[in-house]
Amino acid sequence: MSASNWEVVIGLETHAQLSTVSKIFSGAATAFGAAPNTQACAVDIALPGVLPVLNRGAVERAIRFGLAVGGRIAPRSVFARKNYFYPDLPKGYQISQYELPVVGGGSVSVRVGDEERTIRLTRAHLEEDAGKSLHEDFHGRTGIDLNRAGTPLLEIVSEPELRSAAEAVAYARTLHALVRWIDICDGNLQEGSFRCDANVSLRRPGAPLGTRCEIKNLNSFRFLERAIEFEVRRQIDILEDGGSIVQETRLYDPDRDETRSMRSKEDAQDYRYFPDPDLLPLDIDAGWIDAVRTTMPELPGAMRLRFQEQYGLSAYDAATLTAQREIARFFQDTLDCAGAELAKPVANWILGEVSARLNREELDLSRAPVAPAQLAGLVRRIADGTLSNALGKKVFDALWNGKGATADEIIERQALKQITDESALERIIDEVLAANQKSVEEFRAGKEKAFNALVGQAMKATRGKANPQQINDLLRRRLGS
Repeated sequence: MSASNWEVVIGLETHAQLSTVSKIFSGAATAFGAAPNTQACAVDIALPGVLPVLNRGAVERAIRFGLAVGGRIAPRSVFARKNYFYPDLPKGYQISQYELPVVGGGSVSVRVGDEERTIRLTRAHLEEDAGKSLHEDFHGRTGIDLNRAGTPLLEIVSEPELRSAAEAVAYARTLHALVRWIDICDGNLQEGSFRCDANVSLRRPGAPLGTRCEIKNLNSFRFLERAIEFEVRRQIDILEDGGSIVQETRLYDPDRDETRSMRSKEDAQDYRYFPDPDLLPLDIDAGWIDAVRTTMPELPGAMRLRFQEQYGLSAYDAATLTAQREIARFFQDTLDCAGAELAKPVANWILGEVSARLNREELDLSRAPVAPAQLAGLVRRIADGTLSNALGKKVFDALWNGKGATADEIIERQALKQITDESALERIIDEVLAANQKSVEEFRAGKEKAFNALVGQAMKATRGKANPQQINDLLRRRLGS
């Protein structure tokens, strides 16, 4: 198998469940976790005589997405019936958009390592979700839960511009963060609120696009990456053995780490699309778009540039802080309390100690025990010399474990104030030098490790309360004399 002779071509179709409280064409609830088939009303299953009514909130969320990606919001779009027969599709058709989607074009910027790429979008269209087939606990039979039928979806289709599994994951993560950032989807992967279909094909460099296979319903970034990697290897093996790729829909089996055939892949004509006769065209005027625009938050790209220009942060720090809206908000709230001149140390604490502690305890930022104002108080005390970095970590531990409301309170209670009085430190250093003559002699003989040992003894004598750099400077001055 020679991967270097092949170019990987990937396009993603991403389904984001929109965060409306009712379904796209009915008043039935969209809440997750209800007992099976208790949230499927007559409209959702198309009983005779019912008529769908479009949910305005779903349209507004589509407009928000279009504005966020710089797409064209169609002044008129049309709903169509996509006809296919599957047990979890009670109507025998899905209401979707085909020729005239609500959003056309747009792009997102993704970062893979040090490289940033812009991935163009083909479209984003509104549609209804299907129900769900349940295969467990039915003694070999399949159960159908129609609660999800009619839940509003925004299907976001990328151009086939992704060239590796890593790029596909970076794109999916960026899209996931964006739909949560603009508050149109909760992004819950476990509940299926955000899931991807990956279209994978191979071609010789510069050749026309090859035959694609679609891997359905990937609701984990790890599974997305592994499924694409397996599919690429599978297609290379077939092509290098002289075979040809069959256009089909495949499923990823995480237990066996492989994709397997599900059914032959339909083309658009197989779905017999036609305009839904029960729904009028969707008209969106400029006034509606302007009204939605006024509710938009500052977008990640603009915030990233602002953090670099206004606070002097590196491109990496700014990108990491704006990867999720919760992190960006925590940083901004902390900085508002600490002062703009402390942007770099605040960023360091959030990306370092705070993130590490959250990961270790498997918490999200909304459940962090240390609030922005508390972290700001700690950073200020390190900046003004009250605390060393080492003492700062002790104070942070106390704040995290709820042992004080403020850094100042903990510093006072535990007597953690840094010793900066030079005369006091000089006395301590004299005592350390007198008690460690062997290390002094070794240092003067050229052994640098001996100096580090003296620094350690001095810090121990001050119970870690001295400024390490100050100790370092004073020791060198003493030993130099």
